[in-house]
Amino acid sequence: MKVLLLNGSPKANGNTALALKEMETIFLQEGVEVETVQVGDKDIRGCVSCYGCGAAGKCVFDDLVNEVADKLREADGLVVGSPVYFASPNGTLLALLDRLFFSASYDMTMKVGASVAVARRGGCSATFDALNKYFTISGMPVASSQYWNSVHGRDVGEAAQDAEGLQTMRTLARNMTFLMKSIALGKAQFGLPAMEEKQATNFIR
Repeated sequence: MKVLLLNGSPKANGNTALALKEMETIFLQEGVEVETVQVGDKDIRGCVSCYGCGAAGKCVFDDLVNEVADKLREADGLVVGSPVYFASPNGTLLALLDRLFFSASYDMTMKVGASVAVARRGGCSATFDALNKYFTISGMPVASSQYWNSVHGRDVGEAAQDAEGLQTMRTLARNMTFLMKSIALGKAQFGLPAMEEKQATNFIR
């Protein structure tokens, strides 16, 4: 088993990293390989809707997005962590996720997804909701915990005082591990669900 963690904070060792580290500890205890990619401090542009990825099989802007796509291809699960900015995720992280999920040339069905939001006070549930939409449009089961996946803290390291938030992270990692292992067993015995040819419509016809 392998899980990819994306840190959407510009602070590599801030409160978002602290929350993800809490999950990493459990993953390693459960025998799951972990790789963390720092996203929030990178210069990542948004999607320009050029559709070049359809022909190239990857994003035409060859940066961290394509590196993450290669790593995610081999992973059984993806954890996306973000600080809360104006009740939503970090813009740099959203730019990466928009391009990643649009341009990736492989099927993500049954890769397990989990999102983590970190805030001083409010906006966690809106951030959590925005991040989960990337998973649910891609056939990815969403791992749950004992509470919404949020940790609170403003100053660096302050999240270490959020006992309930950190317990939520540990529970999330255990549940995610169970789900990834269960899906692997199911795939070995039953394969993936049958896929219909996609029907794309819009509202003018």
